[in-house]
Amino acid sequence: MPPSVLFLALRHALNELRASAGSRFSGTRCSKCLRTFRSDAKVNGFNDYVARRRPASREPHWTSRPGLRPVRGLATVQHSNPDMRGPLDEYDERVHSRQLRDDDHQRGIVQSLQDLHDMLKDYHAPKVVHPTIESLKPPPRSLFGSLFHREPARRRTQIPANLPKGLYMYGDVGSGKTMLMDMFYDTLPHNITSKTRIHFHNFMQDVHKRLHAIKMEHGSDLDAIRYVAADIAEKGSVLCFDEFQCTDVADAMILRSLLEALMSHGVVLVTTSNRHPNDLYRNGIQRESFIPCINLLKTSLRVLNLDSTTDYRKIPRPPSGVYHHPLDKAAVTHANNWFRFFGDFKKDPPHTATHQVWGRNIEVPKASGDAAMFTFDELIGKATGAADYIELCRTYHGFVITGVPGMTYRERDLARRFITFIDAVYESRAKLVLTTAVPLFQLFMSHEEIDNALEDGRKSGSVKHAEDHEGVDDVMRQMMDDLGMNMSVLKNSSMFTGDEERFAFSRALSRLSEMGSQEWVERGLGMEHRGGLGEREGWQRVRSRWREDSM
Repeated sequence: MPPSVLFLALRHALNELRASAGSRFSGTRCSKCLRTFRSDAKVNGFNDYVARRRPASREPHWTSRPGLRPVRGLATVQHSNPDMRGPLDEYDERVHSRQLRDDDHQRGIVQSLQDLHDMLKDYHAPKVVHPTIESLKPPPRSLFGSLFHREPARRRTQIPANLPKGLYMYGDVGSGKTMLMDMFYDTLPHNITSKTRIHFHNFMQDVHKRLHAIKMEHGSDLDAIRYVAADIAEKGSVLCFDEFQCTDVADAMILRSLLEALMSHGVVLVTTSNRHPNDLYRNGIQRESFIPCINLLKTSLRVLNLDSTTDYRKIPRPPSGVYHHPLDKAAVTHANNWFRFFGDFKKDPPHTATHQVWGRNIEVPKASGDAAMFTFDELIGKATGAADYIELCRTYHGFVITGVPGMTYRERDLARRFITFIDAVYESRAKLVLTTAVPLFQLFMSHEEIDNALEDGRKSGSVKHAEDHEGVDDVMRQMMDDLGMNMSVLKNSSMFTGDEERFAFSRALSRLSEMGSQEWVERGLGMEHRGGLGEREGWQRVRSRWREDSM
């Protein structure tokens, strides 16, 4: 290592030691080293040194807020990316310089980072409106409410419609979480003028200190989470967490409200973790109160699996689950990745295909191997029916349907047709990939319809959080509980025209949830850790019997 680089490395290490000892200094950790490195392109060995170091800006520095005791703040830096380099550019450069080995699965992850990067180019976070202390105090109870201890209804937090969907990247040790976060954080587009990166444990410590200081000054009945969230949102429109986890009941109680409040101010969240959201806070105290946070992570962030699992064909499995919303740039990548995974591009490149049912032609716009790809309008928007869907399921074992809209009472014909298709795919044990405009639980009812059904249920006294939702798994049930819904209310809603339609709606949600599970997706693909080719052959025999039974 040249002397100049050695000197900078020693100074970098010294600054880290000073930070760990609790010294207070302006700027982010080792910011002087970063500025020197990035401005001095003549220092030999710079790239090799930086590639082995974690970015300095992840650690918090000391800040103070007028009127409050000094608390540990967030590592927020002013950002500029004059070269407009994206994660893919950085990845290609590292592959070219042989710092990284080109890997199809890892490249797919980087493409997801690139998709978010591209969406952020056109994103401008709204101006943060800091709530007043008075607005955060609960409304005074009436005499009637005080006598019966009735709690006021929870204020629904509105998330901006144009907020880009963030990322939740999880994987085991050595899966590249830190490198991928570095790649995304360092190449944010130039219009993101400030960004924040912090270890999640330090972030929660900072939040609890802020909450304590506010409540000590203004009382414990204050909704201090909204105040702290606005304070954090003012410091950066992109917030990156390292090692997202929940091990403390105090964190579990506030996380959902905190993350939702941050997103309501237009903050884009990107996080790494070693666990899938479903596995967070497992066996923790009062875990049921943490389930809404898990559902928020799964619906508001794109969950990416960094562990490179491959089937016997050596084709990397796409990093995210089979369902994606909203219909953004990442939805295109999502659909193409799964079509490639289920298809056979080498032996059977994508092409159009035609099938006949009762003398009519069914056009398949994209087919490859055992997979078919349609837009929602191409498959459901036409005059198709059960016979068409059964014929398609005899030929293909994987379906990718893009552009699925939310279907209100105005689109009941489309909803019935789509449910018929879901039933055919489920009965044939095929795979289903969807890109949707709304989350799954809003496919057949809009927010307004849900609110109307909920209001009808409240008037009749039938809304009960503890009531079971027939035919819906635990995750879907918790999502509906969180909205204050239950299946009996929806089934009794005037939005449905009869018992058969109510039952079909409930069954469709249940089947979509089951078909989105890892067990369903991997079954029959010959995954090595699940039995390999032998398991695949058994699955093919099951599908073969279904084809014979349905003829």
